[in-house]
Amino acid sequence: MRLQVLSSGSEGNACLLRAGEVTALIDAGLGVRALAGRMESARVAPRALDHLLVTHGHLDHSRSAGAVAKRQGAVLHCAETIMTHRALARAPRKATLPIGSEFRLEGRAGRGELTAKAVLLPHDCDPTVAFRFEHEGRVAAILTDMGHPRDEVARALAGAHVLVLEFNHDLDLLRAAHYPPVLQDRIRGDRGHLSNAQAATMLEALAHADLHTLVLAHLSKRANREELALAAARAALGRAGLPHVRVLAASQDEVGPVLEV
Repeated sequence: MRLQVLSSGSEGNACLLRAGEVTALIDAGLGVRALAGRMESARVAPRALDHLLVTHGHLDHSRSAGAVAKRQGAVLHCAETIMTHRALARAPRKATLPIGSEFRLEGRAGRGELTAKAVLLPHDCDPTVAFRFEHEGRVAAILTDMGHPRDEVARALAGAHVLVLEFNHDLDLLRAAHYPPVLQDRIRGDRGHLSNAQAATMLEALAHADLHTLVLAHLSKRANREELALAAARAALGRAGLPHVRVLAASQDEVGPVLEV
């Protein structure tokens, strides 16, 4: 199984997962042309995408989901409540996410199989989910857009060899940012986004001996700095006895490296 972050941040999110004969995209928050360019850079051939999974309806995660699913001939998986969302409406093939239960993703003509699980998160767009993927004993987890740490979420996502985890903001930088008070309250609220400190707490709950790569995701350009997020993550891994874990920061503007899960 191989994971590659195509874009991460408030301007659009997308992550590519390849597992044997199955190719899946998690979120499609860029415009159609921009995302097509990222997928081309990642060497995804036309109509090679089997599945597109949407974490929630906010446009930085769903913006081109319907159009991309239609263009690629992929099945679009989303919560039933956003089936008619305007960003998803163009997809001719849709499947309802069974939140909290495992489900199977098959490749074309039934070739290959990937096990997935959608896990409910506290966020101000209901429902919002994280994903856990397993293939041939290897596990990847993708967790962003979470208002506060929850132990039950960590238990549901346990066992990741590669973890994509939101490190959205630094509280001091958020206070200093020129955001309206209502937006600041939303970001740091219990249904907003994880601060570096909260993400570090979540990381300690998720960390285990087989975790080898951590990707810091959804960093705010105005309310965070990469060096602050990296420092918080490495400190948490040190407390967990895992200082050897590789730590990367996902980019808004560039396709990330291919990560072997």
